[in-house]
Amino acid sequence: MIQVGENAPGFCLPDGEGKEVCLEDFGGKWVVLYFYPKDNTKGCTLEALDFTAAKEDFAAQNAVVIGVSRDSAKSHANFTTKHDLDLILLSDQERTVHERYGVWQLKKMYGKESFGTVRSTFLIDPEGVVRHVWEKVKVADHTGQVLEKLGELTMK
Repeated sequence: MIQVGENAPGFCLPDGEGKEVCLEDFGGKWVVLYFYPKDNTKGCTLEALDFTAAKEDFAAQNAVVIGVSRDSAKSHANFTTKHDLDLILLSDQERTVHERYGVWQLKKMYGKESFGTVRSTFLIDPEGVVRHVWEKVKVADHTGQVLEKLGELTMK
């Protein structure tokens, strides 16, 4: 997994409209890059709704929120419409970016092992350096934790 102090690996992925979005497009801004397992599941929906509700709080601190999953661009478009989300959601069906960030890992559930997305968030500064990492995120109050850490880092 990418560590604090490392340069965030660059990428370009399609959004819900099929438009290519690149990390470098957000140079000069803080980026909250979060990886989540699947559109329209309970935890992932709650996380997306929480980030949407806090969009103005992030914008006030010069930050943008970007979600990445292995779902298709079409799935993201439907997810966004169904839940009235106001986020950038990117499709990484080939797992390339998941693997670059180290969030595609062997997981164990109910005694069965399989590879999957470990819910993780990376806080990237305006110069492209990772400043904080949350691994194995619990959705409850995660948005608040990210906002708090962003506030601490922007006050320095």
